[in-house]
Amino acid sequence: MSRVGKKPITIPSGVTVTINDNELEVKGPKGTLKSPIPQGVTFKQEEGTLTAERSNDDLSAFHGLARALANNAIVGVTEGFKKEMDLVGVGYKADVQGNKIVFALGYSHPVEYLLPAGIEAKAERVNTKTTINQYQLTLTLTGIDKQRLGQVAAELNRLRKPDAYKGKGVRYADKYYRLKPGKTGK
Repeated sequence: MSRVGKKPITIPSGVTVTINDNELEVKGPKGTLKSPIPQGVTFKQEEGTLTAERSNDDLSAFHGLARALANNAIVGVTEGFKKEMDLVGVGYKADVQGNKIVFALGYSHPVEYLLPAGIEAKAERVNTKTTINQYQLTLTLTGIDKQRLGQVAAELNRLRKPDAYKGKGVRYADKYYRLKPGKTGK
């Protein structure tokens, strides 16, 4: 039994949901998103709510998935999503130039990352992060598509994975990193 799939989704004012054969089209103040509908799952829209229903009990996982994807699309076109990444390391820099980010991550060359359409980035130094050694700046990524935003954050993290001893690299701001002690640590 899918508990997530049973919950109704409230549609805020200013958002229109169009139910097609195999996808939902959600239009809102921030843009338009399309959410796929798996086989065996249907959506019903009535009086400002959207509910997902499945044809049989074998599809309970897809029931919850379809409802979660539709909810993410509705939240994305109304509020949007935000992800923060910290740059930690002496000499590590990031410069946002239009739709690309130029990194200096200790390599012999600058690393350029081209942002996909719909994702915006802002680089700023946050004074509250003084507890992190060698903290440089925070990259704030914003967008309406949750999946694409998470993929961009994962690709930025892969440019320079955080070091296990000093924590240097491109790190997720909301993740705790436990550092290993060095040779003198006991």
